[in-house]
Amino acid sequence: MKTLSILGSTGSIGTSTLDVVRQFPGRFKVAGLAAGSNVELLRDQVEAFHPQLVSVASEEAANKLINLLGKQWQKKVVHGREGAIMVACLAETDTVVSAIVGAAGLLPTLRAIEHGKDIALANKETLVMAGDLIMAAVAEHKVKLLPVDSEHNAIFQCMPSSFDTGLESVGVRRILLTGSGGPFRTTPLDKLASVTPQQACAHPNWDMGRKISVDSATMMNKGLELIEACWLFSTTPDHVEIMLHPQSVIHSMVEYIDGSVLAQLGQPDM
Repeated sequence: MKTLSILGSTGSIGTSTLDVVRQFPGRFKVAGLAAGSNVELLRDQVEAFHPQLVSVASEEAANKLINLLGKQWQKKVVHGREGAIMVACLAETDTVVSAIVGAAGLLPTLRAIEHGKDIALANKETLVMAGDLIMAAVAEHKVKLLPVDSEHNAIFQCMPSSFDTGLESVGVRRILLTGSGGPFRTTPLDKLASVTPQQACAHPNWDMGRKISVDSATMMNKGLELIEACWLFSTTPDHVEIMLHPQSVIHSMVEYIDGSVLAQLGQPDM
């Protein structure tokens, strides 16, 4: 039985994680949930999974959630950055699913590592901002850092178990990250100045949150993923290549020195 704290429980990764918990009640249980301001969905999650502690972004959201759940939750609802850290560091938690978007995920993830929690990482900004600090903490506290992002999880599945000794030492030539190119892949350059946020969020293959959709539309997301891959797999940008793959069937690939290639296949939602 794994006990989870989920940071970003009302986002796409968080709700998918809870779907897995729902399907395998004998293997997972939820100790803590942290979210932003979607208190209605969070209320439903609390009633379904009965966590010990819940955190939201603000005091206003906390009061709203308590009103929805009842006064018996007054001491079990916290808020702000410190609230998210409390959820991440719960004594009962084995694994923290780090899916808070952006910089807000860094400190709760670091504190969880310092408390000996394994990390299922969906917050790439944590490694982009502080990869050296995070990987040093992972080594010091002897915890596992497992990539949840589809591309990096695909690479992880294609890697030998001892990849942290260096790619060449385990026979790997390079990592290949794929990208669909987003909604503007075929848009002429002189038309890009007039595109709208709504168009940027209309990804041709995936249904994602607004921030990651915009990052995908600008291809910024692939730059972040390259940095993340270097930290996760102990390599340098020279050994990571980004390939446009509009069909999004292959999430990522690992090419070996002997010429063989391992790929992890997926299927677009749309």
